[in-house]
Amino acid sequence: MRRTMCKSKIHRAVLTGADLHYEGSLTVDRDLMDAADMREFELVQVVNVNNGARLETYLIAGERGSGTMQLNGAAARLGHAGDHVIVITYAEYDESELGAGFAPKLVFVDEKNRIRR
Repeated sequence: MRRTMCKSKIHRAVLTGADLHYEGSLTVDRDLMDAADMREFELVQVVNVNNGARLETYLIAGERGSGTMQLNGAAARLGHAGDHVIVITYAEYDESELGAGFAPKLVFVDEKNRIRR
């Protein structure tokens, strides 16, 4: 049997902007994407801690070291600069991959979206 599990998470990042007129996606600092084992165009779930909104979109790589975390397109209506969000990716795993050592990659950031751990 295969199970869909949390693969990685960027926890409590701060939205740096929202661009309603961009074609869509979530723009994320490439350093954060690398740390969380996330790829450009990968499907993500975004959870807005401030308002409870949950949405699915895909990732666009932002400039390295910029701290960028921006909702684009229609998703921009679900968050504002300064909101805290959690960005989650999921993957399917076979039971044999889910031993006692299985754990998602977790990235924690500060108020400027710099990696804390």
